[in-house]
Amino acid sequence: MINVIGLGYIGLPTALMMAAHGVEVIGTDYNKQLVDTLNAGKTTFKEKGLDELFQAAVKAGVKFTTEYQHTDMYIVSVPTPYDKFSKKVDASYVVAAVKEVMKVCEKGATVVVESTVSPGTMDRFVRPVIEENGFVIGKDIHLVHAPERIIPGNMVYELLHNNRTIGADSREIGEKVKQYYATFCEGDIVVTDVRTAEMTKVVENTFRAVNIAFANELARICRHDDMDVYEIIRICNMHPRVNILQPGPGVGGHCIGVDPWFLVGDYPQLAKVISESMKTNDSQPAYVLGRIHEIMKENHLTDTSRVGLYGLTYKENVDDFRESPALQLIEAQRRHLAQPLKSYDPFLENNVITDNQHSDFDAFLADTDMVVIMVKHDHIKQNWDKLKGKVILDCCNICPLAGTYHI
Repeated sequence: MINVIGLGYIGLPTALMMAAHGVEVIGTDYNKQLVDTLNAGKTTFKEKGLDELFQAAVKAGVKFTTEYQHTDMYIVSVPTPYDKFSKKVDASYVVAAVKEVMKVCEKGATVVVESTVSPGTMDRFVRPVIEENGFVIGKDIHLVHAPERIIPGNMVYELLHNNRTIGADSREIGEKVKQYYATFCEGDIVVTDVRTAEMTKVVENTFRAVNIAFANELARICRHDDMDVYEIIRICNMHPRVNILQPGPGVGGHCIGVDPWFLVGDYPQLAKVISESMKTNDSQPAYVLGRIHEIMKENHLTDTSRVGLYGLTYKENVDDFRESPALQLIEAQRRHLAQPLKSYDPFLENNVITDNQHSDFDAFLADTDMVVIMVKHDHIKQNWDKLKGKVILDCCNICPLAGTYHI
C-alpha cells in the first residue's frame, strides 16, 4: 500500500492515477474539509479528465483520510514555497509531513518526496528528520526524490506520458520505486541520485523562466521604439535554430515563477542571469499596469473602476490562480491607491479577491469601458463580438478585433 501525503494539485492526481492502475492507495491530507469533499465523491479542483480518473480510482478502492498510515511506502506531495526575502526554499511543509510519517512508518519503509525542492534540500532538511527519529537511512528508511513534472490544464495526460526522474541513494531502491510509477507512466523513467533529481527539476523550470523573460524584455524594447514584437518574433522563429516564446502579462503558478528563485537563493553570486530574468518576469504585471494607464490617457478614460481584467487564473482553461499575473497586477494597483479594477474569470465560481470580481460575463462588460485580456481562455475566443466598441489591451496576442492594443 502507498500512502500519498498531500492531496492538492499534484498529490491528488498522483494518488488517483496509481489507484486506477492497480496500486492500493490511501491519500492523506490535514484539511478535513478537503478529505470530506473527496469522500463525498467530488473532486476539489477542475482539471480535464480528472473527474473520470477520480471515478476509476474510487471504483478501484482509493481511500482518503486525515490520518497517516502504517505502510511501507509514502509519497510526500506538499507545497514548497520560497522565502521572498532570502529567495531560499521553504521546506517546512515537507519537514512537517516527514515528521508525521516517522511517527507511524515501519522499518524498511520508503519515503518518496515529490515536492519540488532546491538542490541539497533533502540533505539539509529531510535526512536530519529521519535520523533524529533513530532511523538509519539506507537500512531502516529509504529516501527517494521523484519530482513531479506535470502542469495544470493537462495533468492527466502528462502524468501518463511525461518522462520521470527517480533520485535514490541506491539503484535497487530507485528501481523498486520506478516500478510503481511504471504502472501508469508511459514515458521514460530515469533512475539517478537524489541531488541530480533535485537539480534537474529546478533547472527545467529555470530554463523556461529565462526564455519567458527574454520574450518579455524584447516586448519592452520593441514598445520603446514602436516596433511590432510579434512580427519580429514570427520572422526570427523562421530560423531553424531560433524559438522565441511569446511575451505575456507575467508568470504565475507554483513552478516557473517560484522554482528558479531556489537557485538564486542558494547561489546568489553565481545565478546572475537567472536572478535578472526573474526580476523581469516579476515586474511584468506592473509593466502591464503602466500600459493600462498609457492607453487610458490616450483614449481619455479617467475612471480605473471602468477598466476590467479578463482572466484571474495563472494560465488558460484552468481554475488555478496561484501567483497569477492578474492578482499581482491588482496588488500593484492597490499600492497606488487607485480605484479598484473590475475582474472576471469564467473558471472561478467563487471570489478570489475581495472586491469588484464579477461572476457574469455580460455584467462585467456592462461595467467596463476598457478590457484587459490577461489569460487566453477558450471562452474569450468565442465571445469577440461582445467586445466590439471596447478599448482592448490584449496581453496574449489573440484578439482579432481592429484597434486592439498590445503590451
